[in-house]
Amino acid sequence: MTTTTPTVGGSPAHTTVPLLLVDDLRTGIHTDRGTVKAVDGVSLSLRRGRTLGVVGESGSGKTMLAKSIMGLLPRGKVDRSGSVRLDGDELLTRSPKQMRKVWGTELSMVPQDPMTSLNPVRRVGDQITEPLRHHLSLDRREARETALALLSSVRIPDPEKRLREYPHQLSGGMRQRVVIAAALACGPRLLFADEPTTALDVTVQAQILNVLGRMQEERHMAMVLVTHDLGVVAGHTDEIIVMYAGQVVERAPTTVLFEEMRMPYTQALLASIPTLEDPVHTRLAVIPGRPPDLVSPPQGCRFAPRCEYAQDKCRKEAPPLMADTPGHEYRCWFPVDGPKVRSATAVADPTVSGNGTGGSAHAGGAGGTGEVS
Repeated sequence: MTTTTPTVGGSPAHTTVPLLLVDDLRTGIHTDRGTVKAVDGVSLSLRRGRTLGVVGESGSGKTMLAKSIMGLLPRGKVDRSGSVRLDGDELLTRSPKQMRKVWGTELSMVPQDPMTSLNPVRRVGDQITEPLRHHLSLDRREARETALALLSSVRIPDPEKRLREYPHQLSGGMRQRVVIAAALACGPRLLFADEPTTALDVTVQAQILNVLGRMQEERHMAMVLVTHDLGVVAGHTDEIIVMYAGQVVERAPTTVLFEEMRMPYTQALLASIPTLEDPVHTRLAVIPGRPPDLVSPPQGCRFAPRCEYAQDKCRKEAPPLMADTPGHEYRCWFPVDGPKVRSATAVADPTVSGNGTGGSAHAGGAGGTGEVS
């Protein structure tokens, strides 16, 4: 990849300079039981045109990380600290009023459930044109023409008709495309896609991921793809961070992580994916136990109570992020050596995985946590 891209907003966009730089981000949610450490010391960087995958179980902090970066948190009982810089500008110190100028134009999000994120009593066209008129000051005709172009760009058939319809009149796949079109309406430089393929059949999943990839390439956006599906991140990201109990437990370029994973939690997530190679009625591999209580997390490694390799040191001392090679970090005193059963690159191959996008990771079992998300 070259070091510069076509002019964006009057100046060249340099891919060697991070667009997003997060340093020691911490988010605490105050409850009657104490403060929940939902995001605990996360640092990351992301350049324009690159995609970062964020993977982990439900409750691992994936969505909370995205909302913490964007500032989409409830007011009053939530504290944030650390640093979030977008193109060098600090976002954590901005007021909600100042952040409203950033949402949509600089940062945007494709939420997890399009049915609840779209207003059921407003037409699709109104929901797409509103940010265009508010942020870009387009008149009604210009906003409508732009909305039509956006719906066409995300491959919605008969966009004229869809503009006049309500969300309940659309299929799940079309609602997701509408949400993507609305998120991209004002030309954001960074897009957060939070479980964009949840509850969609595998064919529609592939279509949605292709739409996101094409729009990212055309606009040279940075994208953070939050998902429980290791197959999705294997085929659609440049780098992956694995989160557990609010912390980053492993970080590496996508190909490196899948071939040389060091964190037992990452290994366990991969081993839980069913494949077509498995005989019929094969019992699914599970991660036993439950994630820790984030009000009072364990003294040592947070994964130790569920880890088959845990030793006394793991239970007593919390491991820092460490690295054997540049760019590959993991939080483990006794790291594993790659996938447990097979090459993880098979996850990205629909001929090996259980579905067209690589299958879904599940965890749980007796006393477990259920589906990873």
